[in-house]
Amino acid sequence: MTNKYQSFFAGKRITMLGLGLLGRGVGDAEFITPLCKELLITDRKSEDELRGSVARLKKHPNITFRLGEQREEDFTNCDMVIKAAGVPLDSPYIAAAKKAGVPVYMSTALFAKFAKEMSVTIVGITGTRGKSTVVHLIYHALHEAGKRAHLGGNIRGVSTLALLPKMQKGDIAILELDSWQLQGFGDLQISPHIAVFTNLMPDHLNYYPDMETYFNDKANIFKYQKKGDVLIAGDQVEQKILRAQPTVDPLSPLLSKSIKLKILGEHNRENAALAAAALDTLGLSEEVIHESLGSFRGIEGRLQYLGETQGVKIYNDNNATTPEATIAALRALGDGKNIVLIIGGDDKNLDMSKLVEEIPKWCKGVVMFKERGTDRIREQVLAMKGQKIDVYEEKGLEATVKRAFSVAKEGETLLFSPAFSSFGRYFKNEFDRGDQFVQLVDAHVKAG
Repeated sequence: MTNKYQSFFAGKRITMLGLGLLGRGVGDAEFITPLCKELLITDRKSEDELRGSVARLKKHPNITFRLGEQREEDFTNCDMVIKAAGVPLDSPYIAAAKKAGVPVYMSTALFAKFAKEMSVTIVGITGTRGKSTVVHLIYHALHEAGKRAHLGGNIRGVSTLALLPKMQKGDIAILELDSWQLQGFGDLQISPHIAVFTNLMPDHLNYYPDMETYFNDKANIFKYQKKGDVLIAGDQVEQKILRAQPTVDPLSPLLSKSIKLKILGEHNRENAALAAAALDTLGLSEEVIHESLGSFRGIEGRLQYLGETQGVKIYNDNNATTPEATIAALRALGDGKNIVLIIGGDDKNLDMSKLVEEIPKWCKGVVMFKERGTDRIREQVLAMKGQKIDVYEEKGLEATVKRAFSVAKEGETLLFSPAFSSFGRYFKNEFDRGDQFVQLVDAHVKAG
């Protein structure tokens, strides 16, 4: 029997806008190409920049590439366009497709549409901070309870669309949804059965013209919910959601103080409370929820403990790409001025003033990674030398990490929590930055 998603792509000439290097675009293409007539992949990056992704797809005879450039006719002479996350809001190519009557979709939203039709429960999590941790808390608990659960959305290397053949009636799909992916939900006018909105803080202001536009994309997580669906909101964003007049009343949960978590920080207690509310809705018992939350050890790149060397504890908080995330990390690990902080990266036009105020409370030393975002706080951080804080700036991650280890002493904590995004001259993406940091730490430890 042909599934609806197979019929949807059958015989179609499809243009995919954006291939990328994270593996999700490649996975989408590998899933679509056996189902469609033709697949044209276009990306502003060159074939050399995308060589790993292109190499995986070259064997498919019905795939063609337009790399290093984009042409309007590729978007008007096709049956549909599938756009990647992060395509500019004012993309002339998307505008041309829509003007020509060509439908534009996003892959994660298409997954949700077809999975819903297969009676799969969709749990969607968004928010500026905490969504990855909430996603993995929920998945961990469902796995511990023996439920058929699947991770998708903004997950490294995972094509959510390609999960469709694995879906069975009664399965649960837990989706980490950033604001860009939720654009696709808005286009299809769908929302998850269970929506979790952690918080809303300034972010991606190098993409969005203002906070309201940013929120409006995220609001698609609840905008199209129906009677019987569930909306779970963090305290910080609840009033904002209420003003948007959601179709269901939001729940704002609290976590029992008796639950002991392995993950650090008050912000993670808030994350756990949101996860617990979703798990309760999914029918898990209080006992199972408490046990599974308590056994969760955290995820890569989020206050990830890498170990201890020469009495210095090392934490990888690579995915802290906003000042609020780094503030949360400092408060979670700070015990007097015991932290040597590595900070810096590319610019997202965010207000760094509160972070600059927070650093002297917890940091014995700061090593700045030289980049254009770091330029915005350099003078303020250098001025902290007057507060008896060791301050350095280094070019390249290797030199930055080497300097941080030279500053950190026994009993102190080395914290990599950049507060800025990773894109720029040094890294392919956020994950590449985290991988490089872990490799440099491993090399330092081995060298003794």
